[in-house]
Amino acid sequence: MRPMRRPMTSIRRDTGGRAAAWWIGTVAWLLAGCGGGGQGDAAGGPPGGGSAEEGVIVLRPDRVLDGRGTALDAREVVVRDGRIEAVVEAGSTTGATVYDLSGATLLPGLIDTHVHLGWHFDRETGRLHTAASTDSPEDEALYAAENAWKMLHSGVTTVQSVGGAEDVPVRNAIAGGMLPGPRILTSIRPINAGTGGPAEMRAHVDEMAAAGADVIKIFASESIRVGGGPTLSQEQLDAACGRASEHGLRTVVHAHGPESASRAARAGCSQIEHGALLDRATLELLAERGLYYDPHIHVIFDNYFANAERYLGIGNYTEEGFAQMRAAVPVALATFREALTVEGLDIVFGTDAVAGAHGNNWRELVYRVEEGGQDPMAAVVSATSLAAESLGLGGSLGAVEPGYEADLIAVAGDPSADIGALGRVVFVMRAGRVYRNDPVGAGR
Repeated sequence: MRPMRRPMTSIRRDTGGRAAAWWIGTVAWLLAGCGGGGQGDAAGGPPGGGSAEEGVIVLRPDRVLDGRGTALDAREVVVRDGRIEAVVEAGSTTGATVYDLSGATLLPGLIDTHVHLGWHFDRETGRLHTAASTDSPEDEALYAAENAWKMLHSGVTTVQSVGGAEDVPVRNAIAGGMLPGPRILTSIRPINAGTGGPAEMRAHVDEMAAAGADVIKIFASESIRVGGGPTLSQEQLDAACGRASEHGLRTVVHAHGPESASRAARAGCSQIEHGALLDRATLELLAERGLYYDPHIHVIFDNYFANAERYLGIGNYTEEGFAQMRAAVPVALATFREALTVEGLDIVFGTDAVAGAHGNNWRELVYRVEEGGQDPMAAVVSATSLAAESLGLGGSLGAVEPGYEADLIAVAGDPSADIGALGRVVFVMRAGRVYRNDPVGAGR
């Protein structure tokens, strides 16, 4: 669902220069005071995750959702040096900084497997940023950093951005502790029909691997705004997904219809994005071949409709294109409902968050439950342990388990009973550092 972006002929790999240092420092300074509660206010402890015993934090919610489908009452989670050390009986840990999360449910941070980190509205025009903008690479990175903060503050602690060159410096700055934000995986620059034949597909994958891409993004179909038909041959997909596998990289494939998704499945690709027009036979093929399915049925459409004037007239964002999207809404919902009945199909959480949508990611899960009929606990699992598994990080993220990264959020209420609780985030921790700590009654 992307318009054409400025072609990128080279990738900026040096993020350590003076300009990069300037924007990293500036953004870190600006965002340090953001967060509606900030870092800290823990009982007996200083801001930023300090503790009575250095490096030890205890979180005491009403309940814990472990990210794998189990709810635990009367537990506390012990965090040491950025990782979960133990999940024990409430009140059994002493000598540590305690965060009292009474009235809240603790769960793994949400993992959105499909966002566009750098998409934004230009401040001068209020319209979608395009190649005509005079923004510098530093400006682009600042916008991406702003979007990263919005998502972290809303409870999203890991994102897969698919993708843009601006992802790389922001990813690296967050990983290095210079910026607040979710963990970022990026495809940097995608493959599409213009990439070329099989040889060019393989060369593109080689280039992205050398540039530090975490995943390969492939456009195998048109936008839904122009019908969603296939754009890549079986040979092209075989080449792209095959080469990515040689590099140990996953492949996520934009594929709206049965033919493009089936070709991707036969090529051994990893995940299907969108898939609004898939039939049952194709959904069953995805399950049989072990592909993850990442449908986007609400946030992307709702955001486009709410911001139509900011998009209309740019690329294929035409009146006809918007009509096509409106017509696709019930079709995508019906496909999702069908997918829920396909045995063995792993449906993960993704939103296709573009300009205007960052920070509203959680609304996709609410829609999936309230309109799509998904079980609330299954929706939570799709956005935690299952999403982590799809990223190849199932052994370290997405669960409340000893040894796992302490990427944790707390929400007022219980999302396993009321999925809307995901919209009431009161606490955010990533890698053991607290970025949000609000009174329970003050959740979004």
